[in-house]
Amino acid sequence: MRDTVYVLVFEGFADWQVALALSEIRRPGDWEVCTIGFNREPVTSMSGLRVVPDGSLDDMDLDAVALLVLPGGHVWLPAQIERTAAAARRVHGAGAPVAAIDDGVLAVARGGLIDRCRHTANWAGQLGREVPTYGGHEQYDANVLAVSDGGVITASHLGSVEFAREIIHTLDLYSASDRHHWYRLFKHAIPPPWFAGEPTEIIRAA
Repeated sequence: MRDTVYVLVFEGFADWQVALALSEIRRPGDWEVCTIGFNREPVTSMSGLRVVPDGSLDDMDLDAVALLVLPGGHVWLPAQIERTAAAARRVHGAGAPVAAIDDGVLAVARGGLIDRCRHTANWAGQLGREVPTYGGHEQYDANVLAVSDGGVITASHLGSVEFAREIIHTLDLYSASDRHHWYRLFKHAIPPPWFAGEPTEIIRAA
């Protein structure tokens, strides 16, 4: 049963880029979120949170993986990208989606996973400059902050809300209507219709 979401953590990973998506994944209680690192040593995020990985990239259960999440960060090294690219190919080849944001997109590009599907990144030209083998120039979409295609979710470092929205949709969390209202709430602070009147009622009760 595919019920495990793996999220890569490493020294300096951008925790806020994946936090909203992970909190929504955990909300229904149907998914297990596991942190994986390049090894099992503790790491510190860009926000200063100390995280002890549940396992390493080599420990992923390909029969259980529902999604692999790759955050951005300042400490992506070439060797790490190569290893992550290989792991992303394994997950994708096993039939599970891969979600990458910010410089995490470099790994899926290095793995050749976005050469033939619509995708985005931090800015036009980044992937071609950072990944010599990248062949998806014609598939690059500069007009979106996040997009899902071909079993791969990609997002700009400015698109954490859109990244979460694509993950929610990919995992089929909530109804289509609820997903629409969720995005309006978190992106534009527009409450869903069933919230109407609550602030007034709260004020009156107080």
